[in-house]
Amino acid sequence: MSPSPRLLFLEDELPLARIVRESLERQGYHVHHAANGALGLAAFRRDAFDLCIVDVMLPQLDGFAFVTEVRRTNQQVPILFLTAKSQPADVVQGFGVGGNDYLRKPFSLDELTVRLRELLRRAPAAAPEPSAVISLGRYQFIPHKQELWLDTELITKLSHRENELLRLLASHRPHPLARQATLFQLWGDDSFFHARSMDVFISRLRKHLRHDPTLAILNIRGVGYRLVS
Repeated sequence: MSPSPRLLFLEDELPLARIVRESLERQGYHVHHAANGALGLAAFRRDAFDLCIVDVMLPQLDGFAFVTEVRRTNQQVPILFLTAKSQPADVVQGFGVGGNDYLRKPFSLDELTVRLRELLRRAPAAAPEPSAVISLGRYQFIPHKQELWLDTELITKLSHRENELLRLLASHRPHPLARQATLFQLWGDDSFFHARSMDVFISRLRKHLRHDPTLAILNIRGVGYRLVS
């Protein structure tokens, strides 16, 4: 976390954007506001930011699409979604495309500040993306590209959350991946909702790996998951 963190703030409700921006700037943050997803993406590609605050319902390019584009080139920057949506599927989608946390509208400025501080505290130092290819049976997993190949064919581009989970499972072989520690590492807490979200992404990984019967993600009761091959 830099002494004066640079925030990219995507919000199309201009009165709300002004209030939030002024509050954060009084706390010492540098805030760049964009009123739509296209402007936000242009700003992200032009400048370096320590964190992104992204409203889901944006004109031109919605929040999910914006984050999907960001995660194509940057796996490190923390992303906080702001959403008026209350359906669990929408929140799961936000985590799936690469969000690190979410805050439902209406929200208090104090809660926003606490969440920003925690995300910045947990953010890893910037580092070059690894270039290694991980062999998983008949599959080749390329984490820095979020790609999964079967023999010589690209079968899927993984979501950010799928990519991080598979990377952790592969790096822990042959040992189990602890469920609670993983929830804190990738979701920030071990709440029931986030635990269910993790189960969804594990199921998606199992479907991706179904073409090689020698591979399996086992549920280790009371511990977590283990990738075997």
